Amino acid sequence: IISERRGNAGCALPAAVDIQPACLGLYCGRTVLSVNGSVETYGDCGVCPRGQRTDDNKICRECMGSPDRYDWLYLGFMAMLPLVLHWFFIEWYSGKKSSSALLQHVTALFECSIAAIVTLLVSDPVGSLHIRSCKVKKLSDWYTMLYNPSPDYITTVHCTHEAVYPLYTIVFIYYAFCLVLMMLLRPLLVKKIACGLGKSDRFKSIYAALYFFPILTVLQAVGGGLLYYAFPYIILVLSLVTLAVYMSASEVESFKDLLVRKKRLVVLFSHWLLHAYGIISISKLDKLEQDLPLLALVPAPALFYLVTAKYTEPSRILSEGGNGH
Repeated sequence: IISERRGNAGCALPAAVDIQPACLGLYCGRTVLSVNGSVETYGDCGVCPRGQRTDDNKICRECMGSPDRYDWLYLGFMAMLPLVLHWFFIEWYSGKKSSSALLQHVTALFECSIAAIVTLLVSDPVGSLHIRSCKVKKLSDWYTMLYNPSPDYITTVHCTHEAVYPLYTIVFIYYAFCLVLMMLLRPLLVKKIACGLGKSDRFKSIYAALYFFPILTVLQAVGGGLLYYAFPYIILVLSLVTLAVYMSASEVESFKDLLVRKKRLVVLFSHWLLHAYGIISISKLDKLEQDLPLLALVPAPALFYLVTAKYTEPSRILSEGGNGH
């Protein structure tokens, strides 16, 4: 507020200036206390309430946007992690003679699907599968706790809030529901159907989940922002490596070897789906005429492996080396 005073001689005296202190910090903002027409009243500079983030004028504004396609792909990736780990450990501990693996796979899919739906329903707006969100602008949006200002280098103004609302916390909520549903459903199922396993082996897949859920939680808490930008490339690399390891361990060297067991085809198609998911996440399908043809590359790694497997068989390389001497 600037006011002008005049002296006895009519000369203008220095103006009295009342300037509101600047709101320091990258993520500190002023909350809107009241709105009277076009006039807004703001509070002190500090942390924005949940579901809000600062605008360019350091004012806390409601997150009224919707997640874009890349945000949904990221949430899908985080939702797939526990499901894939469930399937891996179920297969690992079920044994070749156990007939319970398939039903456990279906149960794990059911648990994660219900957990995802419930997570969306309890998110704002409650009761809807749609969620409102703030747009992710840069990597620092995920780590607002690192940008709390210290104006006098002594007192720290804590402005930590979820600038990427709700992409950060919604993953924790989803993991919590997954864990609860697993503890309610899986032990009863395994106890009844896992007849091909010993008593000590029946619940090992559940015990494994009790380990990897805390690991996934810490991974999201520490590396959520890094995963947001790197997950498409992580999917591509892991799908290629795991497919090569599986086909090598299963001694798949030709198309005929794939057709011998249906399980191998299921694993192959699963890796192809992951590979396609990674390609879609990178391209975002912004330009369909340019991005859709990239999906034709999905079978390429498997085809390359099958064509070149016979030339890289260790026994053949050793025999040829011996003949050379």
